[in-house]
Amino acid sequence: MAEEVSKWEYRVQTVGSLWSGVKADELEQLLNEWGEEGWEVVSTHILENANKINVIAKRPLSSMTRRSRSMPLQT
Repeated sequence: MAEEVSKWEYRVQTVGSLWSGVKADELEQLLNEWGEEGWEVVSTHILENANKINVIAKRPLSSMTRRSRSMPLQT
């Protein structure tokens, strides 16, 4: 019996600005919206000297949730 391999889609968004940093209420709103869409945050990465963070999330890939590429593949 073969085990089915989970497939995921990922999302990365930069939050904050050089002048105001990351505002907790805006981040909380974003995370709640993502949660309603089925996204789970798996990591954050601070962008040094920029007052920004990258938020990385994933959700199970299905035909109903598959997103199109935002950038073309490099060949």
